[in-house]
Amino acid sequence: MNYMFKTGFLGTNAPFFMDIVTIIVALLPLLIFAAISFAANGKYKEHKIAHIFIFVVSVVVVGYFEYGVRIGGGFEEFSKNSSLPYEFLLGFLLFHICIAIITLILWARALYFEPDSNYHFRTTGFQKTKHAKMGKNLSKWIVLTSVTGLMVYIFLFVF
Repeated sequence: MNYMFKTGFLGTNAPFFMDIVTIIVALLPLLIFAAISFAANGKYKEHKIAHIFIFVVSVVVVGYFEYGVRIGGGFEEFSKNSSLPYEFLLGFLLFHICIAIITLILWARALYFEPDSNYHFRTTGFQKTKHAKMGKNLSKWIVLTSVTGLMVYIFLFVF
């Protein structure tokens, strides 16, 4: 597991694992919008499979990230090289974590409580369903999670 802590490939002093996670976080909104496009084009099964896959991969990536942070000395250790005040970094991290937790709950809810939404899509149209409204709201939270996660990386390893 020593590879995780070698210098990454994004040109910062971030460890390798952090660069991997950052790339995945940056791609997350694009992957979500691709999954949404399946539903918009009537490919409901592909939409469902894509969302489940992206959700599972995201949870695994968060686990990988958490493992790396814990083994790497924790947030305090990573914040030492930033020129920004620790209190600001910690406050922003807590803000990001709150957003990420809300996103996780909304996403799990959408996957769990709307398993038969394909029927609703076919009978009422994509734009009019409760699931579609929930998805639009969830997409905003996913983008916000991604943006704040990228900002945490920038604050820690660029500034």
